[in-house]
Amino acid sequence: MNQQNYQCSIAADFTPREAFEGISQVNEWWAKNFEGSAEKLNDVFTVRFGETFVIFKVTESITCEKIVWQVTDCYLPWLKNKTEWNGTSVMFEISSLGDKTQVTMTHIGLVPEIECFSGCEAGWNRHFKGSLFKLLTEHAGVPQ
Repeated sequence: MNQQNYQCSIAADFTPREAFEGISQVNEWWAKNFEGSAEKLNDVFTVRFGETFVIFKVTESITCEKIVWQVTDCYLPWLKNKTEWNGTSVMFEISSLGDKTQVTMTHIGLVPEIECFSGCEAGWNRHFKGSLFKLLTEHAGVPQ
C-alpha cells in the first residue's frame, strides 16, 4: 500500500515572514466563511463551504519556519465516512530555495487509499498552489 501523504510546494519572491503571515490569513486564500483565528499556537478555527466544515487547532507554530494545524472535527457530506479528515494534520514548512522562499504543504493522513484523496488533492492544488500562491505573490488570493 502506498501511504504517501498529499504534498505540494510553491516557491517565489516572498519572504519567510510573508509566507508565515499569509498562511495564517485563511480567509484571504482558502475560505471566505472562516471563524476563529489561525495566528498562534493553540488557536482554533473553522472553515465552512455550505454544509461542509472543518475545525482545526494550531498545534505547532515556529515563526517563519513551520505551522501545523490538526483537524479536531469535520463534516464532509459527500463522503461515506463524513469525518474522514478527523485526526489528520496540515503542515506548512517554510524554507529558502536559492534566492526564493519555498512553502511545502503536507496533509498528513490524506493518502491515496482514502475516499477523499482525488477530490481533496484537486482542492488543495487549487487553494494552495493557486490561491495562496497568488496571495503571496500578488497580494490577492482567491478564497471560496
